[in-house]
Amino acid sequence: MLYALLLPHSAAFHVLNLIRYITFRAGGACITSLIVSFLLGPRLIRWLKSLQRQGQPIRLDGPERHLIEKKGTPTMGGFLILIAMSVSTLLWADLENGYVWAVLMVTIGYGAIGFADDFLKLTKRNTKGVPGRVKLVFQALIGLVAAIWITELMPPGIADDLAVPVFKSLLIPFGLAFPLIAMFVMMGASNAVNLTDGLDGLAIVPTIIAAGVFALIAYLVGNRIFAHYLQINFVPGTGELAVFCSALIGSGMGFLWYNAPPAAVFMGDTGSLALGGALGSVAVATKNEIVLAIVGGLFVVETVSVIVQVFWYKRTGRRVFLMAPLHHHFEKKGLAEPTIVIRFWIVAMILGLAGLATLKIR
Repeated sequence: MLYALLLPHSAAFHVLNLIRYITFRAGGACITSLIVSFLLGPRLIRWLKSLQRQGQPIRLDGPERHLIEKKGTPTMGGFLILIAMSVSTLLWADLENGYVWAVLMVTIGYGAIGFADDFLKLTKRNTKGVPGRVKLVFQALIGLVAAIWITELMPPGIADDLAVPVFKSLLIPFGLAFPLIAMFVMMGASNAVNLTDGLDGLAIVPTIIAAGVFALIAYLVGNRIFAHYLQINFVPGTGELAVFCSALIGSGMGFLWYNAPPAAVFMGDTGSLALGGALGSVAVATKNEIVLAIVGGLFVVETVSVIVQVFWYKRTGRRVFLMAPLHHHFEKKGLAEPTIVIRFWIVAMILGLAGLATLKIR
């Protein structure tokens, strides 16, 4: 919005030339979403508490201390992230850019699915919510539409290909099947973040780290000079997603202010499904789907721990982990929640650096 309003006046007022720069607008987006979070957060939490007298339903088969320590904490805090991020993106991004709208569609669409899930859990007072198959169907529909949209926006030479990091020009052609691959990337990222969201602050900080990495990736991929220098695929227009990622960082930090242990609010599926979808769609748009698996390796490990647990239990009747996802396994082993959370943050930082390294290693 500001880009369209101020750019025509940049010739008369030279200071307005700053609006041309993605880096300036990305910084503005981050600060704006952070301010919106601080202004709106207390009111939103009070409102959620008034609606949720008993707070989020707690798993009866989970760690015992959760039934005591987390009882009465409201959920759906993802609203705060979505509102702050959306307002900031609409304010600072170039709204003529199709990638921005495609990524926003996935983020808000997946957030709506999460809201329905949270709403059913609260009204029925159990942890089941929307049936898994129903959630997957709607995620698939939104993801497929977004994947086709993003593919149509891309240059023909790389639109249907999967880029392989480290190798200079290795592209795996998928043709008409590529939107399905992109759809699964978005769905996988969304559900992986959802599975990781189990302790105070555990999911939001790795998401902020991943968003920071992809803000830089989007800027480089969308810049012809930097893309040529680094020998990565140049995707015109994706630089604008750096503004979106920066808005996500700011809203994530604002949410962390209230979600830090002991959490005043949980993000719920409203937030976790939306955040994963956001990361997945940005990865698809920037042709860095595989890099997302590296940067978001913590989410991958958490998801794999659940898959392994379910598979092995069905085959043998025994568990590989004391409890899945993996963070609950460490809880069962006696580690304190802050210890688990901070160590997982450190792992996420290391993986983020590893993901960035793939841009230079060619």
